[in-house]
Amino acid sequence: MRSDSVKTGTQQAPHRSLFNALGFTKEERERPLIGIVSSYNEIVPGHMNLDKIVEAVKMGVAMAGGTPVVFPAIAVCDGIAMGHIGMKYSLVTRDLIADSTECMAMAHGFDGLVMVPNCDKNVPGLLMAAARLNIPTIFCSGGPMLAGRVKGQKKSLSAMFEAVGTVAAGKMSMEDLEELEEKVCPTCGSCSGMYTANSMNCLTEALGMGLRGNGTIPAVYSERIRLAKHAGMQIMELVSKDIKPRDIMNEKAFMNALTVDMALGCSTNSMLHLPAIAKEAGVELNLDIANELSSKTPNLCHLAPAGPTYMEDLNEAGGVYAVMNELTKKNLLNTDIPTVTGKTMGENISGCLNMNPEVIRTIDNPYSTTGGIAVLKGNLAPDSGVVKRSAVVPEMMVHEGPARVFDCEDDAIDAIKGGKIVAGDVIVIRYEGPKGGPGMREMLNPTSAIAGMGLGSSVALITDGRFSGASRGASIGHVSPEAAVGGPIALVEEGDIISIDIPNNKLDVKVSDEELAARRAKWQPKEQHLTGYLARYRELVTSGNRGAVLEVPKNQ
Repeated sequence: MRSDSVKTGTQQAPHRSLFNALGFTKEERERPLIGIVSSYNEIVPGHMNLDKIVEAVKMGVAMAGGTPVVFPAIAVCDGIAMGHIGMKYSLVTRDLIADSTECMAMAHGFDGLVMVPNCDKNVPGLLMAAARLNIPTIFCSGGPMLAGRVKGQKKSLSAMFEAVGTVAAGKMSMEDLEELEEKVCPTCGSCSGMYTANSMNCLTEALGMGLRGNGTIPAVYSERIRLAKHAGMQIMELVSKDIKPRDIMNEKAFMNALTVDMALGCSTNSMLHLPAIAKEAGVELNLDIANELSSKTPNLCHLAPAGPTYMEDLNEAGGVYAVMNELTKKNLLNTDIPTVTGKTMGENISGCLNMNPEVIRTIDNPYSTTGGIAVLKGNLAPDSGVVKRSAVVPEMMVHEGPARVFDCEDDAIDAIKGGKIVAGDVIVIRYEGPKGGPGMREMLNPTSAIAGMGLGSSVALITDGRFSGASRGASIGHVSPEAAVGGPIALVEEGDIISIDIPNNKLDVKVSDEELAARRAKWQPKEQHLTGYLARYRELVTSGNRGAVLEVPKNQ
């Protein structure tokens, strides 16, 4: 066992004395040592129930003959961090989570790991750690929040952000805003739409790293506790058979995840996280493949913010496995690959029926014949830009309009709420990329303000930052190269005509090559005076099209 390095032999007598200090018995030391990575805290609604999930995992591990040992992982609530300096610290935690988990696992010789994440950066951060460590690992998330009920309709957090814009436009009373505030987030769990947390928890199933229901069973259901116990038991089989994450997360598994991503209409943040996880697994995941997969993958789900259905509805309709089973009807998945269940993906999803074709469209009656995400390129985004196509209204799929240029998110929000943005405009928010932010802030506040003020079907937003999964509309993020390194987005001037053609995957500014070259000759990088982690992050982070992964510069 891997844990022999910390508990077996004469040389490890001092180590055993420390296990004694922890209260471990000889019998516990002789069993496989299973690390349980708990993302529990009291500031993230999606994590406040993880203490119960962790206790259930511990019980499952013990029942199956292992010794569970809990250690923590940090987590930021993207909703609470939204719209202020806190959002600079969201994406950057993904690498802190991966690094700290690596440190704990390697320092203490665990035989296996159970990852218990839930919200936005914990899931990819822990998947990165799992791929990097490559010791037997299984995931069990905390589960999604139930949708709120307001005036007889289901609502989620995105409605709350959009309501702020609606109030600013004078179209909603403060009393209605306060009612939303009280009712829109009724339970613990990851926010109830197909936002980033739920996207990544669903894609964990598609990758083969979580049991059925990992992404969809609501946080408050007792079924979630039973799932956690089964995850605790299943890690012992993975340890016994030495089934490791890189056995599961191979190239075929990532193709499956991208395909399911397109079918579900996941958050655009998946286009940051999947390449980062793949890199740790030794798989090259070039985003150029995304459009190829999207061209043949139908979009089967329109969960909030793209439509009126929520995670609880997806769960009742059959969950991720039912979506995957639909996709097999046109041979769109690799089914012969291993998973944490000990069975192949094909065996897992066989017989998983679609119980509600209004929530999960059938393969012959999709919302669209192409996937929910598109990668755009052009002279404004030579490397790439990303849009959640399934959340764009038809009249904005092709659009041209004058650029309204802002060098930070805050200035754009002031302009939107101040009535300075009009129908047809294309808002450009730059210097918010991985280096420029630094930290690549989510732009849920401006996209929500646009929607709330009734401009969602006539105004586009382009940024080298990123979007919350709760954003909707013609919102194009991850524009690469970013402004901070002199990408073309840094050269756009007020009034330039920007052309968006989502069906043809094009994003251009209608300025000649000669004019762009002249502007580039005059461009100067913005100075930043940073300290602490953000300063170190800025030096190491790569562009959005590469997953904003950290790399040591080659000249060092």
